[in-house]
Amino acid sequence: MAPRAALDGLWARGRAFLGTDVALISGAMSWVSEHTLTAAISNAGGFGVLACGSMEPDMLAREIAATQALTSRPFGVNLITMHPRLDALIRVCLEAKVGHVVLAGGIPSSGAVRAVKDGGAKLVCFAPALVLAKRLVRLGTDALVIEGSEAGGHIGPVSLTVLAQEILPNIREVPVFVAGGLGRGEAILAYLEMGAAGAQLGTRFAAASESIAHPNFKHAFLRAAARDALPSVQVDPRFPVIPVRSLSNAGTKHFQEFQVETIRRFNSGVVSREEAQLEIEHFWAGALRRAVIDGDVENGSVMAGQSVGMVTKEQPVAEIIAELVAQAVAALAARQAA
Repeated sequence: MAPRAALDGLWARGRAFLGTDVALISGAMSWVSEHTLTAAISNAGGFGVLACGSMEPDMLAREIAATQALTSRPFGVNLITMHPRLDALIRVCLEAKVGHVVLAGGIPSSGAVRAVKDGGAKLVCFAPALVLAKRLVRLGTDALVIEGSEAGGHIGPVSLTVLAQEILPNIREVPVFVAGGLGRGEAILAYLEMGAAGAQLGTRFAAASESIAHPNFKHAFLRAAARDALPSVQVDPRFPVIPVRSLSNAGTKHFQEFQVETIRRFNSGVVSREEAQLEIEHFWAGALRRAVIDGDVENGSVMAGQSVGMVTKEQPVAEIIAELVAQAVAALAARQAA
């Protein structure tokens, strides 16, 4: 079989589920995955995903309409399960005839699952462990994404290498897409051969030509190595910190110092435990926007996965996708020739 045909066969299930030429999903990155980048990825044959983040329903409706004005290809919308207006956001997606809704940030309620499915959209959920993957399948999800700790932004504790071994052999009912630290086609191929339906990438697309991210943000990616993308540090177990992987900068150093000072104030009785926890949680408020939109890459949060070391130049989305496919095809061709 020709190498490209073999690749198409390996991710046929993912392509069919997404309705795309290639089974490559864009990770939903707040402030980055807006309508321009989402449409560009879909137009290039992949599957763009619009990041709702903290948007209100009217703003999400405008972003969906703007995406639809730029592409007639399938795309999805990522909604955070903890959003206080989740039900209204789901209705916005359904009214706009969005074909795929991604629910992230926790196990969705049965009501949210029913709303998406009864409205005619396909549901995608994140599974950080096999037991939760099985639970989500029972709930009715149509596909899963398993994202390893190599990813940028909010992360779980387990690498994709381990998650894939745990989940891919045991979940066959729905397509499973892999994510976290993926930057080359050969790696994607390996997971397809393990049973994945496709792959999700964020970091490589964040620095694409079509990304609206500030030039400073993109240049930070181009300069960085994998070891520069580190998870946030928790100073005291009494004050939990949600782990976020980002590029080390002055802001990450100051965050550690801020935790130490806040905990000192708590121990001295100046602030209560609740006040101290709230101060720590609010430290990064607006920090992602400062980095992505304003270009403050020293004090803002430059969220990036460990694949950032493979971002060596700013490329159009279509070129990135073509490169990933070519790498996978070349690997298959080399194997056939051996």
